[in-house]
Amino acid sequence: MTAPQPSSSALLESYSPTTGELLGTVPRADGAAVDATVADAARTQPFWAALPLSDRARYMRRAAQVVIDSMDDLATLIAREHGKPVGEAAALELLPMVDSLHWIADHGPRLLRDERVRTRQVYLLGKRHRHVREPLGVLAVICSSSRPWAEPFLQTAIALMCGNAVVVKPAPEAPLVGARVEQALARAGVPDGAVRVVQGGDEVGEALAEADGVAKVFFTGSQEAGRRVAAACSRLGRAAVLELGGKDPQLVLADARLDDAVAGAIWGGFSGSGQASAAIERVYVARALAEPFLERLVRRAQALRLGDPLAPDTDIGPLVSATRAERARAILADALDQGATLHCGGPIEVEGLERASFLAPAVVTDVAPGARLTLEPVPGPVLSVVAFDSEDEAVALANDSPFGLGASVWTRDRARGERIARRLEAGMTWVNDHRYSHSAVQTAWGGAKASGIGRVHGEPGFRECVEIKLLASGAARAARRPWGLPYDRSLRGAAEAAARLLYGRDEDRLPALRAGARPLAQVGARMVRGALKR
Repeated sequence: MTAPQPSSSALLESYSPTTGELLGTVPRADGAAVDATVADAARTQPFWAALPLSDRARYMRRAAQVVIDSMDDLATLIAREHGKPVGEAAALELLPMVDSLHWIADHGPRLLRDERVRTRQVYLLGKRHRHVREPLGVLAVICSSSRPWAEPFLQTAIALMCGNAVVVKPAPEAPLVGARVEQALARAGVPDGAVRVVQGGDEVGEALAEADGVAKVFFTGSQEAGRRVAAACSRLGRAAVLELGGKDPQLVLADARLDDAVAGAIWGGFSGSGQASAAIERVYVARALAEPFLERLVRRAQALRLGDPLAPDTDIGPLVSATRAERARAILADALDQGATLHCGGPIEVEGLERASFLAPAVVTDVAPGARLTLEPVPGPVLSVVAFDSEDEAVALANDSPFGLGASVWTRDRARGERIARRLEAGMTWVNDHRYSHSAVQTAWGGAKASGIGRVHGEPGFRECVEIKLLASGAARAARRPWGLPYDRSLRGAAEAAARLLYGRDEDRLPALRAGARPLAQVGARMVRGALKR
């Protein structure tokens, strides 16, 4: 079966954020192409869903081997198209994907098998109850450029394991990487049509979210685009899982290991050029540590090496697009115009890469409460640092944001850290680390408040990809229901007596037995007579 092609001849061009060169083109989908692609996936989905779980698991292991065999090529492509350092692409996008695919294969059958539900009610004797996990149909996966490979591939793999077909809309900044998702799964032997990719901007994502035949939408991206997708899904009565970005805080307590906390801020805030989902943007430090923390943070930020993402010693590559860089610069400039202090970093030109949009890792203090840097997610490597005087103040500062994707607490007292983490309004909290769990597919990923709804990954992510159906059955010859028609006056007395006998106070049980013996006997006899007549 040949994948549907856009009716328009328009192409989506991919340019290197490092050199500005044209890397390639892909067909840009229009509404008709999106509809045809969803219909194609819908035709394939029942055949894929009919495969035993063990067979679907085998395809996941094959896909893992395809990724292993293609690691060098894929890491290079991610670095060229996204600007992510090639080592980071291999370590944070490709290796975790191989591990995730094996976990999906190993544990997916257990998570998806029928679940027996045990009932203890006397009147349900002879009944059998199971929760059955059924695929939803065709799922739409609309992606950001945060993790151009791991994000679409992992969500697609979980959806496939659950028996769904998937239509992926990659980030328009990384269409060549996105196209490789379908190609890799095809090489693994996944049936033609079970995974399709449509390319384009927000308009294509919105068309996919609204397409007939889509059962559920998984969206990662900006608040603006996410609201439009959510509105479309709401209008159509269609479920959606949304990740809409964040403004993650890092809380550094007075007893934290200083060097570890600084290293956490450097990696959490600056890896991926600050563009990663759940990047640290706000750092709250106990006042006793504020001065040495800031000094070490600035020194380490200044030591990071900016350059060609294909070079093995590059720490920070260019931002993925000029538009993203312009927004990051504007947010930083707004803070400085309102009196903030810039300790290091900011817009910079790297010799030999003048066409690239670089932003050196920036550390800022004294940011005004109304500044954009305080309120908006920054699509670049910028950290604001604020001192606090008490635990309650730190928690209040961390929660004083409409966003709630992730948050971390840094302390030598693990129990205290976990207690504080429970007070933070975020979908994910970490103690003495940050953001790493996207690479641990066993754990749920998703945000609270304005950062989104629903979860991906782990058992919660599997639940998002299935319909949980109750399958209940009774024996062909069974006692009559105690509540069956026609009613008589014994039913009310028997129900009250049963409630008191089974669940009431100890002192009420004997009087309940005396008062309810007759109606209970009448109902029981009616049930037996009904069974004997069958």
